[in-house]
Amino acid sequence: MSRIFVASLSAMLFLPAAAMAGDLRADANALFEPITPAAAAKVVKSNDLTPAKIELGKELFFDPRMSASQIISCNSCHNLSLGGVDAGSTSVGHGWQKGPRRAPTVLNAVFNVAQFWDGRAPDLKTQAKGPVQAGVEMNNTPANVEATLNSIPGYVAEFKKAFPNDAKPANFDNFALAIEAFEATLITPGSRFDKFLAGDEAALDATEKQGLRLFMDKGCVSCHGGVNVGGAGYFPFGVAQKPAAEVLPAADKGRAAVTKSAADDYVFRAAPLRNVALRAPYFHTGSVWTLEEAVSIMAADQLGVTLSGDETKAIVAFLGALTGEQPHVSYPVLPARTNGTPRPAQGLTSTTAAH
Repeated sequence: MSRIFVASLSAMLFLPAAAMAGDLRADANALFEPITPAAAAKVVKSNDLTPAKIELGKELFFDPRMSASQIISCNSCHNLSLGGVDAGSTSVGHGWQKGPRRAPTVLNAVFNVAQFWDGRAPDLKTQAKGPVQAGVEMNNTPANVEATLNSIPGYVAEFKKAFPNDAKPANFDNFALAIEAFEATLITPGSRFDKFLAGDEAALDATEKQGLRLFMDKGCVSCHGGVNVGGAGYFPFGVAQKPAAEVLPAADKGRAAVTKSAADDYVFRAAPLRNVALRAPYFHTGSVWTLEEAVSIMAADQLGVTLSGDETKAIVAFLGALTGEQPHVSYPVLPARTNGTPRPAQGLTSTTAAH
């Protein structure tokens, strides 16, 4: 039996009993953490988050010329006006191909234990390289990205400013470091839940407080705790019973594709629940369009419990209190291309997996 499976079951058995004791806010503070800019900066390793690097990363995040077709940008699938995701079940990429999984949110992604649903990227700089090269997403190559960047004088100057010690700074590795620096700023502090954790008892109403207590007592927090209310570990999907095929397709075995271990079949990184009310549809398949249904599925399939209508309503109300202050990002004016900038390309060149 998988150690992850055993650990998740043990947590589910322990946490409800622990959450029953004591004051609601004290219990919550033992299991969750508020979001702060300082906490985000502390997570990023081997990458100084300088203003020049962050500004460059913002431009690259919005620049569709980083894709082979020059139509798709990072923001296409991780739309900052839609909770850091796109509006469909799974993202549409190069040549109108439909990706196999729901795009994870970029908001607060810096706090996740790893990136992608299967955790195959250890950090944001590694993640930034994946979609660029994925045939079903941006379908580009590192060499073409570098050719594009070095053909645009504005980018050449900005890379020199952001990476002053590099002889040839406009390269694919630095592209990823700049993206990471910008994405590390995409946090959402100041939610009503964070205010409650900080001592404002009036920040949550009675129904939301009931939902928080249920969230802890029923065992939801066993997978969805910490600063990001999830995203901190890997868990099997379908602990109590197997979800419906549209929610958990048999062909997508999750983390097993990364670890090559059958023990990790249908194991996924727990979804972070910050701002979850903003980003329907839900699950890695994007197959569930309401929080009410998502909560009911998780209760039945993960915890083996059936929630009453009032209990579901209360938990959904609590989840709404996890919406924080959204990043205010001005749309950048991008540096102009030149005659030497590579032209758009439509052909497929890679088959790397998405999300």
